[in-house]
Amino acid sequence: MPSATLTSKGQLTIPKKVRDQLHLKSGDRVNFIVLNDGNVLLQPAIIRVTELKGVLYKKGRRPISIEEMNAAVSKRMSAKK
Repeated sequence: MPSATLTSKGQLTIPKKVRDQLHLKSGDRVNFIVLNDGNVLLQPAIIRVTELKGVLYKKGRRPISIEEMNAAVSKRMSAKK
């Protein structure tokens, strides 16, 4: 069973076997979930696409098409030249 030692600064190094199993890379965030029985779950802190629904919503803003987005990006890029 992989284990880790807590440093004086409260830091842990997640063992490579666990990082590989969870597909963790440098800079990734993790969640610690403390269960009622005192056990702790460690899971990658990922955001599911469904959680992003409505994140850009602003009252009164109309949806725009991909073509309109592409045109706005092209216009902005040509203005920078």
